[in-house]
Parts: sequence; C-alpha cells; structure tokens
Amino acid sequence: MFKYGIDTLTVQKVIDIATNKLKAEITPEAQQNVNSCREKVESMANGDKAVYGINTGFGPLCDVQITPEETSKLQENLLITHAVGVGKPIDKELSKIMMICKVHALCQGYSGVRLELIERIIYFIENDLLPVVPEQGSVGASGDLAPLSHLFLPLLGEGEFWIDSEIKTAKEVLNTHNLTPLVLQAKEGLGLINGTQFILAHAIVGLKKMEYLLDLADVCGAMSIEGYQGSASPFKAQLHKIRPFKGNIKVAERMRMLFEGSQNIEAHQDCERVQDPYSMRCIPQVHGASRNAYYHLNELAEIEMNSVTDNPIVLSDTEAISGGNFHGQPMAMAIDYGALATAELGNISDRRCYLLLEGKFGLPRLLTTGGGLNSGFMIPQYTTAALVTENKSLCFPPSADSVPTSLGQEDHVSMGSISGRKFNQILGNLEKILAIELMYAAQAMDFRRPNTFSPIIEENFKIIRSKVDKLEDDRILKDDINSLINLVQNQSFKVK
Repeated sequence: MFKYGIDTLTVQKVIDIATNKLKAEITPEAQQNVNSCREKVESMANGDKAVYGINTGFGPLCDVQITPEETSKLQENLLITHAVGVGKPIDKELSKIMMICKVHALCQGYSGVRLELIERIIYFIENDLLPVVPEQGSVGASGDLAPLSHLFLPLLGEGEFWIDSEIKTAKEVLNTHNLTPLVLQAKEGLGLINGTQFILAHAIVGLKKMEYLLDLADVCGAMSIEGYQGSASPFKAQLHKIRPFKGNIKVAERMRMLFEGSQNIEAHQDCERVQDPYSMRCIPQVHGASRNAYYHLNELAEIEMNSVTDNPIVLSDTEAISGGNFHGQPMAMAIDYGALATAELGNISDRRCYLLLEGKFGLPRLLTTGGGLNSGFMIPQYTTAALVTENKSLCFPPSADSVPTSLGQEDHVSMGSISGRKFNQILGNLEKILAIELMYAAQAMDFRRPNTFSPIIEENFKIIRSKVDKLEDDRILKDDINSLINLVQNQSFKVK
C-alpha cells in the first residue's frame, strides 16, 4: 500500500499505481496535513492582507485584490481560461500518471486545497476516469498550465473523459457515476494547474522505456559483434576500472555477461584482426554515456515526483510564498540530455547495421548469398538512417529557448513540455532502429553456425526466429520489421 503525501514515489511505483498493481491511499496523517493547510488558506482568504492567488488576481493581475465573495468564481475562471491546449490528445496513461503525481504533491500539505477535492481526483484514478488532455500549449513555467487545466476541468463538470476508446463529456460521465461537479474554493484552482505534472509524466513514461532500451541496446550490440565475429577484449573489467564512469562499467559488465559461454567468441580469439570499428569496440563508452544520462534524469525525476510544485506555497498561518517551484527548468534540461542520450543509442546501432552489410570477415555482402538478383538487407539500413536523422533533428533542446508570456510577468519559461514530448518521440524511433539491428544481427549469426552463442543470446535469437525467418531470397520485409518492432515495444526480449 502506497501512502500519498507520506511515502516516497519512484518511477516504478508510479507505473505500478497507474497499472493497478499497487494500491494507494490517503492516510489519517496526510489528511491532517491537508486539512491543517486548508485552514490557513481560508484564514488568508478572509483577511485584509493581499496574498497572491488567494485573494488577488493572477499573473500581471496580481495587484487586483479579490473579495471573499468573488473567490470561487476566480478559481473557476482560472481553469476555464487556461484550458487552451491544442493538438491531438496525449495517451490515457499519461493523464493517469499526471493525476497520481498531482495527488501526491497536494497531500504533502503545502497547497491548501480541500480534502474533498483530492478524494475526487483519487476517485477518477481508481475508476479509470481519465480526462482528455491536448498535447500542445504548455510552456513549462507557472507549471503546465494548459494541460493541467484540461486535466481538471472535469472536476467542474466541464471538459471530457476517455471511456475506453471513446471520448465523452464530463457532464455525462459524472452523471453516470452519480457525482456532482465541485465548486472550487480559495487557492484550489492554482493548486491544481500550477505544477510540472505534464513534464513529469512524460519523463516517467520515457524513463521506464529508456531503462529497457538501454539493456536491449547492449543485447543488440552483443549480437552484432557475434555476427561480425568481433572481439570481446574491449569489455575487460581492468580496462574500465581506470576510467570508472558508472555507466561504462555497467555496460562492460553486461557485455561480458552476454558473451559468457559463447563458442563463437572463443573460436576467433586468436584471429589476426587488431581492433574493431568504434561502433563495436566503444559500446561501453557510448552506451555507458547514455546510461549516465539515464541515471541523472531518473534521480531528478524522483526528486520532482516527491516535490510540491504549485504556487503560492503555504508555509505558515500567515505566510504563503509566491516563488517559482512551478518552473520546469530542472526537469527540462535533464530531459533534453536524456533525449540526446537516446538518440545516440540509435546512431551507433545504425553504424553496426552498416558494418554487417559490408561483406567482411566471412559475411556475404548485404547479408545475402544471392547478391545481384537479390538486394538482401540493403534497404532496411536506409530506414535506420532516416530514423537516426529524424532523431538528430529532434535533439534541439527546447530548454535552450524561452518566449515571454503573461505581459512579461512570466518572462522566462522552460519549454519542458516540448522536451518531454520529443524525448518520447526519440524513444519510439529508437525502438524501430533496434528492431532492425536485431534482424540484421540474427541474419549475420546464421552465417556463423554451427558455432553456438551464450545462453541469453541464443534465447533472443530464438525469439527473433519465432517471428522472422532467415532471409534466403528477397521478400517483402515490412511485416518482418513490424513483427520485431512489436517484440521490442512489448519488451519481449530477454535483456538480463
């Protein structure tokens, strides 16, 4: 059981809550924290002292004081006016993760919303009532204002829900569940839409996918080396102890594991080749650098998912600080780093595919014995080249840009929402690149028979061959490629 506002979230725990593998609840301790903070907000709302967002307008209108009678309308207007997102809806999984992360932040007792509001969001989570959220419109400071507004419009009976694969109005869905729309009170609109949960949800989904693809990239590299009959010596532990980057050491260790028991590797240990090309020899350095980026992004994401990122932050009975915890820059820069790291895994994979086509060291050109009449595997490398270049074009860091908004009050923004979306686009392209490398590597390995490979490599070879036969004569490869992409996306390969 996970305790909102009390326990510590991790990427895996968020995924487990979202997939109903882990139950989450508000404990009496968290309820007390929420109620105590709510009392402070109500006192401020009824006081004479101007407190941003509680009894004043928003952004450049922060100098306009609002009466207690106008408070509810002020908060409702906030959600309605900020729900200006455009583009296709984000995945339902992302909407659910956004709500989970928001509940955890609100339950820490610094946001001043009512317990009733949090309980309604938890009802949405537990009953898979997932709001429809457009993918575009957030600049990633003052939080993810537009997407969070769309996420929480259904609390007011506005907006839309996903019900299975259909979109239905919030009014219709609330009626079905016998729920009455809520009337927002002081500070609640701000507490809902100030925050980085859109950026964070994209980071969480991306990190989970990246964790697997890092391991799979090592498997792909090992299988390509086996097919190429490359050397295992660059992965010796002693070499990496004298340049001890954490990711490099981990990858070298994994490569040794992937080659353990390989008859094919042992068969050419004393060959005359002095060294392999970089895309084979430097796997620990390149894959390792991407792992280092993953470690960094994961660390920052887990700080963020356990933080309070709305505004103002209620610190005491009399003090609500209008600071900048909503600013997405700490996550945006790290996500951009993660995107670059992901793209590099695709770059080096494409180079290994190319090497396997050259017809060296006992492999036929284009991995076919019938070259001329047959083109063999010439053309799938065009696809990896296209995907690699698309990823390069996606690597421009949105966090390096800023466009002022809100009449200059919000004069520096993170653009982290764009970083998060692009990160996941690059990951999707990497899945396709690695799928093609697996197809190439399996074909190359067939030319090394009757040599055998390590147990884990043999197992993955069988997985490939269960869907894709060895290429003897030219055939349409689209279905083969798509079958392997599906295996990668479903994380069907053994990587550990």
